[in-house]
Amino acid sequence: MKYIEEYRNPLIIKNLVGEIHKAAKKVPYTVNFMEVCGTHTMAIGRFGIRQLLPTNIKLLSGPGCPVCVTPDEYIDKAIALSQMKDVIITTFGDMVKVPGSYSSLEKEQAKGKNIQIVYSPLEAFDIAEIHPSRKVIFLGIGFETTAPAVALTIKKAYAIGLKNFTVLSGHKLIPPAMETLIEDDKDVKIDGFICPGHVSAIIGSRPYENIATKYRVPCVIAGFEPSDILEAVLLLTKRILENKTGVENQYKRVVKREGNIRARKIMEEVFDIVDSEWRGIGTIKKSGLAIKERYREFNADKRHPLKIKVNKKRHRCICGDILKGKKIPVDCKLFGKVCRPESPVGPCMVSSEGSCAAYYRYEKW
Repeated sequence: MKYIEEYRNPLIIKNLVGEIHKAAKKVPYTVNFMEVCGTHTMAIGRFGIRQLLPTNIKLLSGPGCPVCVTPDEYIDKAIALSQMKDVIITTFGDMVKVPGSYSSLEKEQAKGKNIQIVYSPLEAFDIAEIHPSRKVIFLGIGFETTAPAVALTIKKAYAIGLKNFTVLSGHKLIPPAMETLIEDDKDVKIDGFICPGHVSAIIGSRPYENIATKYRVPCVIAGFEPSDILEAVLLLTKRILENKTGVENQYKRVVKREGNIRARKIMEEVFDIVDSEWRGIGTIKKSGLAIKERYREFNADKRHPLKIKVNKKRHRCICGDILKGKKIPVDCKLFGKVCRPESPVGPCMVSSEGSCAAYYRYEKW
């Protein structure tokens, strides 16, 4: 298949759904498959995929939204940086409404702070060149998908000696989070993973092989069209029936086993792998990216060191449990009442890839 219409062909989808139901009848218990990609979460809601599945196959949304897993400390630091003299904060749009422990970038922008939405780190680079007297700070949020572009921008700034550009790195790595979720299975057992297509285009399928072998949990890398996701569910169900683990690549038209070697190389050149805090999950070892010492002049943490005191008093948002797959958005007492897309309480409602935003827009509640 070559065109989007083919991946949305009703006959193909009907056949896949029929095969899933046929296979599921042989599974004597309820299985939980977790997608760890926000784009998958939105596609599952948009195409009504949950409603097509048998009752003993459950789809859980994991920490696949980079904005959602960004902790209060990072947001508070970005807000504090915006309050410095001659600073321009540049950020992807999803970050603006995310609440920190006491404010948000949107609220600071309303107070007159210079916070600009950009669509790539290179756009932030251009702003720094245009405004040499300003300190331009880019908020580097994202998984392995966005990290190569940020690394490339840092290298470009290093090459020309751009002194007024820095990055506040909050990048995170998906495989370590998957391992943490499997190990923390007190409340929910994960029987299989629908692996992220965008991330896998960069890292390839190899990083999941160790997870599948170590924890005996099958993994399927999937695309984002309805037939892609349904085929991934079918492949996982068959592996459960056959008592097989391993990794399957449903998204072969994009993902290779070795991934994007050039992108991985530039990430390794610019970033060190470090421990990182994930909102609602805690600190996960070797799950974050910090700018290497060689490029320290472009590290906002080094150039503009600040001590941040996070307000520990929290609201009743249950984003943490939702990100772990322990609860679904409708379990939250704030969902659809106090917390809505136009007035979000937690990050899962803010982001266009957040679980709460997907449920609010597409699911019956």
